[in-house]
Amino acid sequence: MESGIIREIVKKLVGPIDPVGETNEDNRRFENLKTMTELVDLLLTDIDYVTLENAHRVEYSMKRAGEFASKFFDQIGIVE
Repeated sequence: MESGIIREIVKKLVGPIDPVGETNEDNRRFENLKTMTELVDLLLTDIDYVTLENAHRVEYSMKRAGEFASKFFDQIGIVE
């Protein structure tokens, strides 16, 4: 499945996260923001696991996945 489609589905499931200046609506959106950041943290943890478990493997496919995940963290500025 294309990542853009998954992103749109997640955004619809979680709901809007950007504040609009109305207290009640912004309270709901803040809860959505907390949900979204928790999800991103869980996803990053999953990717980090792939890095830690596979980057130094000798099996080509496992090493490839681990190195790819490691490079992703480098690209977004997360250093181990």
